[in-house]
Amino acid sequence: MELVEQKKAFGGMLEVFDHQSETCHCVMRFAVFTPQQAKTSKVPVIWYLSGLTCNWSNVMEKSGIMRLAAEHGFMVIAPDTSPRGDDVANDDGYDLGQGAGFYINATQAPWAKHFHMETYIAEELPALIKKEFANADLERQGITGHSMGGHGALTLHLKNPGRYKSVSAFAPIVAPSKVPWGEKAFSAYIGEDRTDWLKHDACALVTATPSDVPILIDQGTADNFLEEQLQTHLFDEACDAGGQKVEINMREGYDHSYYFIATFLPDHFEWHAKALKD
Repeated sequence: MELVEQKKAFGGMLEVFDHQSETCHCVMRFAVFTPQQAKTSKVPVIWYLSGLTCNWSNVMEKSGIMRLAAEHGFMVIAPDTSPRGDDVANDDGYDLGQGAGFYINATQAPWAKHFHMETYIAEELPALIKKEFANADLERQGITGHSMGGHGALTLHLKNPGRYKSVSAFAPIVAPSKVPWGEKAFSAYIGEDRTDWLKHDACALVTATPSDVPILIDQGTADNFLEEQLQTHLFDEACDAGGQKVEINMREGYDHSYYFIATFLPDHFEWHAKALKD
């Protein structure tokens, strides 16, 4: 790993690293906030998956997550949202290509060479964290995310039973197989067979294989993406059908921004703390 940036914050340390990814076949960047509690003992790990156009910096700079991580004694890992670089395929739109990996493995050209975000997040990066951060307790992992990252948090949790002891999401894309963002990305990354799409659709997954871990979702009612792209009610219905325990909070007047995330992130950390510290 190559250290790109290092900042002390709230008694802990924010570090940003580059490394050559064998999964994505390019240099990938990620951030780790290590709380001061890790100096003397192993600490739980929270994965934060960001949304479209974002990278590691959005959550670290805008949400207050480092202060909360310091208070709770959590390590927070913020991966990038996609492969990047001059040799990496891209698109003119913000919702496909670099910055829009959707946390799945692409099978279609030109995306298949680099866009393997599911394997990167679920396998390669955890292995690197285990190797390089001795006090990261990977037996106590939680996962959360925003929008596209909320989709990633829900689907990775449901695809990997037992791995994440806690899960939450902010304004997640819950039914990508039925909304424009998902239809565009999935058709490009994995082809036109919609049955393949359901393998990466939180509504389909939770109906078929619900988790024994309760799920927390916060969604703003003034979110301009709610009706067309997010459709939170579909996940509520899917959880009912699958028998999944879920708490969905519709937050009156809140939008899709980091102001919304910063407001309710303390609640999410309390949610994760109940599972990761008990």
